[in-house]
Amino acid sequence: MIHEPAAEFSRPIRLDAIGTEAAAHIIAANPGECAALAARFGLENIGKLEAELRLVHTAPDHIAQGHLAARVTQVCVATGDLLPVTLNVPFRIRFTPPDASAGDEEAELSAEDGDVMDHDGQQIDIGEAVAQTLLLALDPFPRSPNADTRLKAAGVVSEADVRSFSALQTLKERLTRP
Repeated sequence: MIHEPAAEFSRPIRLDAIGTEAAAHIIAANPGECAALAARFGLENIGKLEAELRLVHTAPDHIAQGHLAARVTQVCVATGDLLPVTLNVPFRIRFTPPDASAGDEEAELSAEDGDVMDHDGQQIDIGEAVAQTLLLALDPFPRSPNADTRLKAAGVVSEADVRSFSALQTLKERLTRP
């Protein structure tokens, strides 16, 4: 049996505790959980991660809908500058039974369906779902506002400059042919 490592921000909720009337939940990561998630996601820092949500059972699924608030520090992919990011993200996650995705059929999802996650038939981990929502909301290639200027000053040419030089090189070759 393979054991997956424990989630850094685990907030399990038993499925039998989720009713057909939406119940409100507020969860927040403590400093240790924030540090562990930052390391997992390759972030410089997570200063805040919290979510307000409502959980409801709508057979056969369980729906979590709410709002995530976070403060993180990312690193610019071009310059290494630290970039503070504040997120306020609405989310909707549909937790499906373990056998729901076993079919070979393609399912059409609308924007209203939100994200879809499997559960194990016993519980959902709303903390891990919020952590994954945070990761999906982040820019995967963050750039500081002055990245292009700093790169140009360091002698790094842009793709547009390369195309311009290439066009000039082609013209030079045409003009110097006998």
